[in-house]
Amino acid sequence: MKQVLRDERGMALALAIVAMVIVGALVAGALFSGTQEQRMAESSRFQQQSFGVAEAGASELIRTWNTTTFNGRRAYPQDSAATIQWTQAASNTGSFNGSVYKLADNLYLFDVTGRDTMSRANRLQGGGFNQRLGVLTRIKPLQVDIQASLTTGNSDQLAGQAVVDGNDHVPPGWLTCGPPGPALAGVRSDKGTTVDTGSASVRGSPPVLIDSTVTDSTFTKFGSINYTQLSAMANQTLPGQNFSNSIGPVLDASGQCDITVQTNWGDGVNPTLPCGNYFPVVHITGDATINGVQGQGILLVDGSLSVQGGFQWFGITIIQGQLKTSGGGSTDAHFWGATMVHDSVSFGTNTLSGHANINYSQCAVLKVLNATQKGALMRSRSWVQLY
Repeated sequence: MKQVLRDERGMALALAIVAMVIVGALVAGALFSGTQEQRMAESSRFQQQSFGVAEAGASELIRTWNTTTFNGRRAYPQDSAATIQWTQAASNTGSFNGSVYKLADNLYLFDVTGRDTMSRANRLQGGGFNQRLGVLTRIKPLQVDIQASLTTGNSDQLAGQAVVDGNDHVPPGWLTCGPPGPALAGVRSDKGTTVDTGSASVRGSPPVLIDSTVTDSTFTKFGSINYTQLSAMANQTLPGQNFSNSIGPVLDASGQCDITVQTNWGDGVNPTLPCGNYFPVVHITGDATINGVQGQGILLVDGSLSVQGGFQWFGITIIQGQLKTSGGGSTDAHFWGATMVHDSVSFGTNTLSGHANINYSQCAVLKVLNATQKGALMRSRSWVQLY
């Protein structure tokens, strides 16, 4: 019989090498798996971070709503989208940019892209993430109690050829208004007051409405906003003074509407010109006299207002004191829209004389409300991920 070889020297080395290879493969696999898990976790984090930046950017744009930039635009594609440049998020976790599209008079789409911190630091190397959101917003207009061309809290005295007309009027040259709406009252006044028409004319349905629901809050409370809060939103705030032919549209050197001029109150007479889309909230902190020229938007007067000459205002007028008008020059009316006179500063009689007409205009009221107020999120889900 052959002798069995029993010398097994060298097997331990082979087994050790095999074991090391197997262990190394396991370690390499575990390392690879762990690295992949870490990368996936970081990618998810950066993805969520960029999503949060985009969401925060949309919220910030709505919070700091720019009525001049957004509201004055025509619906897309008549006007191009308003562009938002890259802006650092308040959380310092990234930046955002985007575009704002006006879809209708009171509906807007915010197209916002959020970029996380890594992609900001390594965007040339392609690191990090971008997330793109679309957010629908709507204008939340003031809830102004407009039921007449002229609403007052005290007695009124009309004379001469003055006319207060509650029938719906379209201002001259305003070509985007729809058909006239239903007529409102000519003068609406608080219970216990009198309306002396004299030789003037009051028209509407009815011409004069004595309404016990007219209270102080009619002139100071507008839904969730009061008069003080509305005044704080003013584009132009000026002390009471005599504005003698100083009110009117102003263009800058490039031919654009110069909204930095305090006496530029828009251009309601020429709605197709550059200042025709500028509807400011104008706040006068005392008594004022206005003689000539024009403006549009919301006019707030803390004191009394005296209007002379051919001055025209298109929109909503809220006066806390008295209103006195005389003459009208060659213009059809001093006021187009809705006029509200509280008469809480000096208890006298609101006087209209001469060719001092006050016309109700549904178109002017709606345009002003849509142009001067800020946007708000829809109550239901208002966003969609655009990727």
